[in-house]
Amino acid sequence: MNEFEWRRQLRDLRQPLAPRRDLWSAIDAMLEDAERMQAPAAPHPCEPRPAPRRRRLLAAAGLAASLLLAAGIGWRVWQNPTAAPATGRLQASTHWKPSDPRLAGAAIELDAARMELQLALQQAPDSPALQRLLGRTEQQQTQLRHLANHAG
Repeated sequence: MNEFEWRRQLRDLRQPLAPRRDLWSAIDAMLEDAERMQAPAAPHPCEPRPAPRRRRLLAAAGLAASLLLAAGIGWRVWQNPTAAPATGRLQASTHWKPSDPRLAGAAIELDAARMELQLALQQAPDSPALQRLLGRTEQQQTQLRHLANHAG
């Protein structure tokens, strides 16, 4: 068989081919059988039906439990507003501001850097580099306070 015969056979494959029997009638019959099998049968009078009252009671109980949980959380936050779990230490920090305007800018920058390092340490508490940076920042803040005390 040569290349020309192969090409002719390939062109013949592109022609539409009608099936020997009608497939749609078989598919339609199978779909009708499946619908009849899935159709709900009439409930037997002795079978218990699902009680809609029970479902309503379960939904009401779930809603009441959700509201109770939300109220409990709100009560705890209202009783102790300063005990925010992640930022309690950061909110309690005192913002020191020296009277000398040249030192005030440095104090603000060091305080912001310390707060950012504390947030980073909350995400990676075992990082020695972050702990060293926080220690250096606190040393710089101490030196700045010492300078402010001696300056004025």
